[in-house]
Amino acid sequence: MTIDEPLFRGLVQELIEDNPFAIRAVLRILGLVFTDTVPTLAVTCAERPVLKVNLGCLRAHCATEDHVKAVICHEFLHVLLRHTEEKRELTPARHLAFDAVINAIIHRQFGSAYSSMMGRYYADVSGLLRLLRPMTDFERAHLNARRFDRGRPLPQWVRAWEGLYEGRLVADDLEALGGDLAREAPQSGSGRGAGTRSDAFRLDGEPIPDPGAGHLLGNHDELGGGVDGELAEALDQAMREMNGEGIWRAPKSRGVGAHPYEALFNAADEPLRRWKRDTLAVLRRHLVPDRNSRARRDAPRDYRIPVLSVSDRRAFLRALWSPYLPEAAWQGTHLLAAGTAQVYLDVSGSMNAEMPLIVGLLGQLSRHIRRPFWAFSDQVVPATIVNGQLKAATSGGTSMTCVIEHVARTRPAAAVVLTDGYIEPLGNKVLQRAAATRLHALVTRDGHPAALARAGIPYTQLGRLPS
Repeated sequence: MTIDEPLFRGLVQELIEDNPFAIRAVLRILGLVFTDTVPTLAVTCAERPVLKVNLGCLRAHCATEDHVKAVICHEFLHVLLRHTEEKRELTPARHLAFDAVINAIIHRQFGSAYSSMMGRYYADVSGLLRLLRPMTDFERAHLNARRFDRGRPLPQWVRAWEGLYEGRLVADDLEALGGDLAREAPQSGSGRGAGTRSDAFRLDGEPIPDPGAGHLLGNHDELGGGVDGELAEALDQAMREMNGEGIWRAPKSRGVGAHPYEALFNAADEPLRRWKRDTLAVLRRHLVPDRNSRARRDAPRDYRIPVLSVSDRRAFLRALWSPYLPEAAWQGTHLLAAGTAQVYLDVSGSMNAEMPLIVGLLGQLSRHIRRPFWAFSDQVVPATIVNGQLKAATSGGTSMTCVIEHVARTRPAAAVVLTDGYIEPLGNKVLQRAAATRLHALVTRDGHPAALARAGIPYTQLGRLPS
C-alpha cells in the first residue's frame, strides 16, 4: 500500500466525518507536518498544535487504510487520556500499560480491521510486550486449554491480557495494571520470552523495555505534560461530545457528555459491583446441585396438553383429520433449586483491611453458599453473617492444611476458598486427601497466589477492592 501526503490528508478528513471517540474537535485544529523526526505519529502541545507524521513508518507497518486510521486514533487517545488522567511518574510499566489499554480500546471499538495493525506491528515481540496486540489463535487456544489446568495455572498478566481485549479492564484500571506489570516483569534478559509450543505464556528474563527504545507506537516523550490553549479547548469539546463507553467505567464522572447512553453505575460503587460480579461468576462455575438450596432458578420444561401450539406442526396437521383434539407439545419453565458451593473464608489477621467489604459482599451472595459457611485461620469453624457482622471463633494464624483436611472429611463436590494467598507450603500427600473435590481459590487483589500456584490449586485473583 502506497501512503503519501494526499492519501493521509484524505484519511484524516474521513476520520473527521466519522468522528470516532469524538475525534473531530481535535483533528480540525491540528496542522499536519510530514517528517522523519518522530517514530510514527506525535501531537505537539504548542500554542498551535501539530500532528507530526512519519510516512515511512506508516508505509512499513500499515497494510490498509484502516491501519492508518488505527494509528491516528491511537495517538488521539494518548492525548485524551493524558489530559484526563491524574499525572504521576511515567515508569516503563505505566507506558506499557497505557499503550495496552489504548490498543484494547481500539480493538473493542473497531475489531480486527483496525487492531490487525497492532498484530502486524507487534507480531514478533516477546515478553509482556505481547499485551500490545490481541492474542493470536495459538495463544487463545493455549489460554482455553489451560484455563482450568490445576497443574499449570495461568499467570496474572495473561488474565489481564484477556481482560483488556474483552473489555473487563478499561482506562480506570491503568494504575493497577501498571503495578502488576512492574511486579511480573523479569529483571534480567536471559531469553526472548516469546513462549513455546508447550507454554505460550512463558516469560524468560524479558524486562519491560524503556519507551524511548522505539518499541511503542506514538509519542511517549511528552506524556504527563500539561495541555492548554486550543488543544485543551478541543479536548474539552471532545469530552462533551463523546459518550465514553468502553474507555471509562463511569464516563459521566469524568465530565463526559455520555449521550445517548447513561453511565450504568456510580464511580464510587463500581469497584464493589465489579468485585461482586467477578466473585459470583467464579462461584457459579463451582456450584453443585443442592435440593436444600434457598436460591431458585428458571429451568425449561416440556409438556403436552390438548391445546394446539404454533410450535407443534404435527399436532396441528393431526387436528385436521382426527375427530379428537390431539395433545400438542408446549415449552415452559419451572423453578428448580439452584446449586451452591461450599465456601471457606480466610479470617487471619492479614485479611483485616479488606474483611468488612468481603463480609458484606458474601452476605449478599449468601443464597449461593452452602450451609454452614466456614471460616478458617489455623482451624476450620462454622461462621455466620448477622447484620453485616461475621461471627466465628478462630484462634489466629493461617493454615490451608486445615481446610484441605476439612474438605477431605466433608467430601463436597466443589469448594471455594477466599484467601489472600499467604499460606504454608502444601505437600502432595495433603492435597491428595481432597483430590475428589473440585477446589478453587479466590485471591484478594493485593494477595499473593504464588503458594497456591506451587501447590497446583487453581485460583482467580479478584479486582481491587475500594478502600
